[in-house]
Amino acid sequence: MSEPVSQQPQQLPESARARLARTQQGKPFFTSDLSVNEFVLTTQTGFEPLGLVMGTCIYHVGIQQSRWSVSQELQVLSQAMYQCRELAMARMESEADALGADGVIGVRIRSLNYQFASDVLEFVAVGTAVRSTNQQHTNRQQSYRTPKGRPFTSHLSGQDFWTLHRHGWLPRGLVLGTCVYHIAHMTFRQMLSNIGQNVELTNFSQAAYDAREIAMDRMQYEGQLLQADGIVGVTVEESAWQWGQHAIEFFAMGTAVARLHPDAQPEHPTMVMPLT
Repeated sequence: MSEPVSQQPQQLPESARARLARTQQGKPFFTSDLSVNEFVLTTQTGFEPLGLVMGTCIYHVGIQQSRWSVSQELQVLSQAMYQCRELAMARMESEADALGADGVIGVRIRSLNYQFASDVLEFVAVGTAVRSTNQQHTNRQQSYRTPKGRPFTSHLSGQDFWTLHRHGWLPRGLVLGTCVYHIAHMTFRQMLSNIGQNVELTNFSQAAYDAREIAMDRMQYEGQLLQADGIVGVTVEESAWQWGQHAIEFFAMGTAVARLHPDAQPEHPTMVMPLT
């Protein structure tokens, strides 16, 4: 697998550059999608919000051929879904970079489908750009940025970001893995042999298992490129989109993290009993 597009700087449109420039003029002014609690905890962590940053990509999906009786990855579709998300994230990171941010927290990636064209999709990445207020990081000798010098990204909430940082960990980047897979149809003989029986559909099970593993492996590969120690908050989603029967996407996403220093004041969980 090649290097993710999100680790490569993207040129911003003039409208985005103008908005970001106005944000930096005069008295400091920021926008944010953080809740009040997230905002307060983020500032307690030693970061200040700089602005709401966004990236978008509208992508045309090419033609994908598949065999009716073969379970296989639909590589044209996998590549389209992967690159569209990565381009959206890369543009969001470039906006954060223009603001002089160290990273982006609370990142959300959402998809849009257009009724006028089933082969066109859009992904939008949105988050809050933040910068460290810690003096030892202002000279960039010890930066919160990625090894490539890009702002870090994370889908963790402000509360999770505070907890992570408090215990000596730092987000390195939002990592993705996707796989669009065609699950082979059963033959007529196979369908007849299963009538009235409790039996595992082994070809379905194996295909779904393989597709999830491919998505997970690609996500882990991105984490390794960021020199992370692990990935937290992992989710694996399944989507059918509009590719017809037996075609499904497995999408894995999480935040790669690295340890900054040992936990100086480890906290022990306490038991909470609900009243209801």
